[in-house]
Amino acid sequence: MLKKLNNNTIKCLAVSTLALAISSVTQVAIAADETLTIVTSFPKDLTKVFKAEFEKANPNVKLEVLKKKTSAGIKYISETAANNKVDLFWASAPDAFEVLKDGDLLQKYDLKVNGIPAKVGSFPIHDPEGYYKGFAAAGYGIMWNTRYTKAKKVPAPTNWSDLEKPVYFNHVGMSAPSRSGTTHLTVETILQADGWNGGWGSLKRMAGNFKSVTERSFGVPDGVNSGNFGVGIVIDFFGLSSQGAGFPVEFIYPPATALVPANIGMVSNAPNSKMAGKFIEFLLSNKGQELLLDPKIRRLPVNPDTYALAPKGFPNPFKDSSLQSALHFDLKLSKNRYNLVNSLFDVMITYRMDDLREATKAIHAADNALSKKPNAAAQDLIKQAKALIARVPITEAQANDPDFSAVFTKKRKKATDKVTGRQAEVEAKWDSFVVENYSQAKALAEKALSQL
Repeated sequence: MLKKLNNNTIKCLAVSTLALAISSVTQVAIAADETLTIVTSFPKDLTKVFKAEFEKANPNVKLEVLKKKTSAGIKYISETAANNKVDLFWASAPDAFEVLKDGDLLQKYDLKVNGIPAKVGSFPIHDPEGYYKGFAAAGYGIMWNTRYTKAKKVPAPTNWSDLEKPVYFNHVGMSAPSRSGTTHLTVETILQADGWNGGWGSLKRMAGNFKSVTERSFGVPDGVNSGNFGVGIVIDFFGLSSQGAGFPVEFIYPPATALVPANIGMVSNAPNSKMAGKFIEFLLSNKGQELLLDPKIRRLPVNPDTYALAPKGFPNPFKDSSLQSALHFDLKLSKNRYNLVNSLFDVMITYRMDDLREATKAIHAADNALSKKPNAAAQDLIKQAKALIARVPITEAQANDPDFSAVFTKKRKKATDKVTGRQAEVEAKWDSFVVENYSQAKALAEKALSQL
């Protein structure tokens, strides 16, 4: 009897063990099916809030966040397309989504959430073709540390052109557009507002006052918050979230700003497309939109109803007249010359910062002397120096030529990085052009000063 019982027990244990093994394998398979992978350029302060709330609402889901800069994210999705393991791309720059869409790297998704308007400002919130969705709005402007500006006697800026003034010399910071998709949009905003020559002239006059060109976009708010420099050119949420975190900063949208959506798109052949769609719906749900008001996030919701919960003074692009009249941003133009504009900025500004700063300093000194002692000859020399600073080595027509812009395929992380072929040849000519101009501008300004 005992032997029989033992055999039965053994059989039961074997069956139980097999069932447990099958259950475990099934659970692993389910867990694998419910892993959602997102490539994003957003900071952890934003992603961890959404990750926690989404996983809380969907306890069987593990949200895997791969943090990459916008350009690096595009490259990663492109290079891994043959064996794709990414479900969603989540970033600010809409032109980045256009690049992915043109490469057949995004798939359409039909949104179920209601209450989202067709446009924010003059820009469609969602891709009209359905490949990506806007979940927050973003504008571009200027933040400053009020303690710093008071101590240094630097006035509060109200417009981009204010940052060209001598009083801001060595007090301004900005990141390079080649390292930040949001900074690229800021540069394009100025170029589209002021025109090709006028925009570059304005950018270089501002850049002559830079204390720093940071390697990452968040280096600018960090620099302003810490007082390393007083004023920063940023996307709005950097200024607004710094305020929310208690830093003594202010932020303004200049009259010429662009208002565009930050987006999310489902990657082609997403391993977990069902859950990817659920995350998109969550971002645009009432709960998801409310999370954007978190003091550490401070993005502009695309659901107008959410602003009833916003703190006092929070920008509302659906009611604030200054934002409703924001620049009509040409997304296609920005996308088509994306790499060219980034290379041109680096050659003229990032990698020649010392030359530009020295020439600008000389011009400021001459201008100051001229204001105290008028002199027609010196005034003409200063005018020539300023014109040399503003010059651009290519025309807008050349920049917008798709064959020419296609030359720029490699991004340099630093001045010593090597590029080859036609890109290297063009960038070398540009570099010689700006070095000569900055040198001549400095010499002319110094000559003018000597006459004063």
